[in-house]
Amino acid sequence: MPKKMIKRWLPDHHTIKTNKHLQIFGDVLHDANLWHLNRRSVAKAFAVGLFFAFIPVPFQMVLAAGMAILVHSNLPLSIALVWVSNPLTIPPIFYACYKLGTVLMNVPPQEFAFELSLQWLTTSLSSVAGPFLLGCGVSAVFFSIVGYFSIKLIWRYSVVSNWKKRQHR
Repeated sequence: MPKKMIKRWLPDHHTIKTNKHLQIFGDVLHDANLWHLNRRSVAKAFAVGLFFAFIPVPFQMVLAAGMAILVHSNLPLSIALVWVSNPLTIPPIFYACYKLGTVLMNVPPQEFAFELSLQWLTTSLSSVAGPFLLGCGVSAVFFSIVGYFSIKLIWRYSVVSNWKKRQHR
């Protein structure tokens, strides 16, 4: 069942409650509904976590935690799913988002060579920002919707197959 598999991967709720970056949420973190694993809370957590994984801002985990609290999704899972975009996956994910943005805006992709300087950031980044941000936004919405409905379907399939197994016993 998905619940057992997810429980093995999630961190302890005490670890998250005592995280110094999440202390801004105060006593709201003590709401038991943020820690339950059920079909609705897990599906919402996938939507929240995958949405913020594709948004190119710092402190994605804090934003995902805030949204998880607002929509009553599973908090640890929402935070963990943000790590879909980690230091190893960010370059290909963001490049794909940029390419998607160029297709949606119908503009040719621009060639650029990366330099770690303020001048490069101000000149080169401004020319690719539009397609990049559009691609990130579309990808965030698309993958959060796909994640939400995929978890609902997988969970439902698991429950139905367990019912059938019990009937055969």
